[in-house]
Amino acid sequence: MSAHEHADGHLPHEPEKATLEGRNKVLGFWLFLGAETVLFGTLFAAFIALRHQTLDGPTADHLFELPMVFAATMILLFSSLTSVFAVQAMHRHQTKPMVLWLIVTILLGLCFLGLEIYEFNTYVSEGHQFSTSAFSSSFYTLVGFHGAHVAFGVLWIGLLIAQIFKKGLTVVTAPKIYVSAIYWHFIDVVWVFIFTVVYLMGKVG
Repeated sequence: MSAHEHADGHLPHEPEKATLEGRNKVLGFWLFLGAETVLFGTLFAAFIALRHQTLDGPTADHLFELPMVFAATMILLFSSLTSVFAVQAMHRHQTKPMVLWLIVTILLGLCFLGLEIYEFNTYVSEGHQFSTSAFSSSFYTLVGFHGAHVAFGVLWIGLLIAQIFKKGLTVVTAPKIYVSAIYWHFIDVVWVFIFTVVYLMGKVG
C-alpha cells in the first residue's frame, strides 16, 4: 500500500513502522545517535579531566546554583514526557492532540534554553568566560553543545508541525515525528548526565 493510500484516520497502529522506508529511517537514526553518544562521551571525558583546572577563575562550587539548574532539569524531563504523549496520540491517529503536545514540548524546550542563556550570562558577569580557564572552556563546550542540540530539536519539531499542517499524518510524516521524539529523549538523557557530572560533582568537589 502506498503512502498516499494511508489517509489520516486509516493508518496502522504504528504508522512509523508501516513502510520499509519508515523502518529504515528509525534504524538509521539509532545509528546516528550512536555516533552522537561517542561525541558527547569525548566531551564528558575532556570536562572531567579539566574540571579542576580553574587557574585564577571562579570554581564550580562558587558558580553553580543548583536550584536553578534543577528547575531547568525538571523542565527538560517534563518535555520528554510531553513528547511521549505526542507519540501516543500519533498511534491513536489523533493529529490535533499530537500537535498540541509537540507545541508544549517546544515551549518547554524554549524555557530550558532561556534559563541556560540566563545562566551563561550570570557566569560571564562573574568572570567565568570561555577563555578564562581550561575548566571554563570545557564547561561551555559541553553544556553549550548540548544547548545547541536542544535549539536544533526545537527548530526541527517546529518544522515537523508545519509539515503536519500541510500534509497531515501519513506513513511518510509519522516516522519523522517518531525519530524526533527519540532525539528529544536522547538530549534529555544527556542532560541528566550533565546535571550529575558537571553540576552535582562540581558542588561536592
